[in-house]
Amino acid sequence: MNVPIKTLHCFLRLVEIGNFTRAAEQLYLTQPTLSKMVQRLEESLEQQLLIRSNQKVELTQAGQIFHTSACQIMGQWHRMEQDLANLSGLKSGHLRLGVCPMMSSLTIDILTEFRKLYPGVELQMQEFGGFGSEQALLADTIDIGFTALPVTHTEQLSSTLLQAYPLKVCLPQHHPLSDKEKISWQDLSHYPFIVFNDDFSLTKQFSRITRELGINLNIAFRSGQWDFIGSMVEEGMGLAIMPEPICQKLNSNKLTFRAMEQELTWQIGLIWRTNLPLTPAADALLELSRRMRKSAPR
Repeated sequence: MNVPIKTLHCFLRLVEIGNFTRAAEQLYLTQPTLSKMVQRLEESLEQQLLIRSNQKVELTQAGQIFHTSACQIMGQWHRMEQDLANLSGLKSGHLRLGVCPMMSSLTIDILTEFRKLYPGVELQMQEFGGFGSEQALLADTIDIGFTALPVTHTEQLSSTLLQAYPLKVCLPQHHPLSDKEKISWQDLSHYPFIVFNDDFSLTKQFSRITRELGINLNIAFRSGQWDFIGSMVEEGMGLAIMPEPICQKLNSNKLTFRAMEQELTWQIGLIWRTNLPLTPAADALLELSRRMRKSAPR
């Protein structure tokens, strides 16, 4: 069996996108070419890898096994390419970077400085919630990721703290709780509450804290968009807890913000696989972020 690297790449993109037509467009192939490529792959393996329908493709059991191995092979190939490119210094290469949408503006200084220092390195950024970044690292589809700490997979992932920000309760103006200087979890349990989607680290953090306290929050809505959550709070659809930088972005005269009685922080950092060597570009980003943190004003 001889499967070209290009075939593995196309197969993984197809599974990620879930549709032959859209995947072919992004791969700059015709749809029949992509279909024949996958068909030849299945014939070579003597296994059906995909369940095809008009709307999407899904992995069979054999496809799931092949997909896991293909991710590992492509990750190893990527690291080999980066190591070879680095023999003459970090002048070229690719950095596969995961970024949480909520912290994109907070990482821009690091990324801008990285581009200045290493203009030949191409940044390939993907957006994930915190848990999504962890899954992408474990699947070896990104090299390093900006995310909220702590991580869930503590034995498999390493991390470094970049910054910590206070968490604030987001209330509509004139809400009964706005008269309080600080708000407790018990206070919040009496009102509809809005949280981020389950793949966000903050949501997992809130679930763990309230479970330990024996408090049941009335979860009214979930969203992956901080600005949409802010709009729902404005309209009185529920309360929310958000990082201070996000509260400052909302900046609405219809909202007010209060501290929690239990001091909470939103910790952001970089995470990477413990048992895999960092690519030269990822290692350079990590070292740069540490230098910039040390030189940042306290």
